Amino acid sequence: MWIWELSGVAGGQLGSIIATAHASGVRTLVIKSADGTGTWTQFTPALVQTLHANGIRVCAWQYVYGNHPVDEAKAGAVAVRDGADCLVIDAEIEYDGKYEQAQSYLRELRSLIGYRFPVALAGLPYVDYHPAFPYSVFLGPGGAQYNAPQMYWAAIGTTVDGVYTHTYLFNRPYGRPIFPLGQVYGDPPARAIRRFRQLSASYGASGISWWDWQDAGAGAWRALAQPLGPLAGFTPTAGIASLGKGAEGDLVVWAQEHLVAAGARIGVDGAFGPETKAAVKAFQSAHGLPASGLIDTPTWTALLRYRPAHIVWTRGAVLAGAAARHGLTPVPESASLPDKRDELAGAGGAGYPPRR
Repeated sequence: MWIWELSGVAGGQLGSIIATAHASGVRTLVIKSADGTGTWTQFTPALVQTLHANGIRVCAWQYVYGNHPVDEAKAGAVAVRDGADCLVIDAEIEYDGKYEQAQSYLRELRSLIGYRFPVALAGLPYVDYHPAFPYSVFLGPGGAQYNAPQMYWAAIGTTVDGVYTHTYLFNRPYGRPIFPLGQVYGDPPARAIRRFRQLSASYGASGISWWDWQDAGAGAWRALAQPLGPLAGFTPTAGIASLGKGAEGDLVVWAQEHLVAAGARIGVDGAFGPETKAAVKAFQSAHGLPASGLIDTPTWTALLRYRPAHIVWTRGAVLAGAAARHGLTPVPESASLPDKRDELAGAGGAGYPPRR
């Protein structure tokens, strides 16, 4: 369960918080520790020690903006030093186009906390709606090992089944275990909360979380605590979203990085043009796949066996030739694309629930 302001949950009384968590089957609390470059005083070693002593894990979460990425990383690392069991990065539309900043943030963060410490990205769930967002950096090598997309079905205006289908199809290419983040704010029906829990098991998720404690009503808590069995006769949506000529965005960047790793000589620009299509066809022929030029599920499966090409992004006045001499790559053209839609628009903002 996510907590925004600790003082707003049971008056900040840890005894009451612990009792409710145990009664509802909540084994981990995800508590805000920083916003941008500023740390929050509510996240302390004493807090972590008390919760640990009562059998509750504690993860810290930080909302990031990308304006001062190195200082944001330092703020995130403070909670790790305070004893957090994991760190969750809440990066949303403020990070659109910020490939270089995302790399700076993660490079600094990992230098401070190490590469094995568990980190998750809690990003916007519909990857295809956000072509400029650097999912490939946040979920790539050296980034977050876990993916916790904000699957707020009611805020998005879809069904629980719909949010699972869309989210999984477009997040699977990044190859990170998906931990669905569901909503208990906005008074969603108890039956929807129960189905969200059941679908998480059907899709193979080993854990889920909920936004957020302060907005969860009594009905939501009952739905969270109710024992549930597996869904009978349900088959989850399988496969990976396909990419073809004309596609743009970070998924194309990710595919191009894998094609380069497999030996293709193409630019990584986030645009699926003739050059990329030819590289896909050549890759398919070399791997015994139909040479359609479409990156379908079998092609994704073969591509993802390769570790993506290592790219150091740069933006600004550096000319392409000069960048190449220094081992740098200008940010992809797709980094300038607008969002197709903010699927969670109107759900709040970084400073107040129901968004961070």
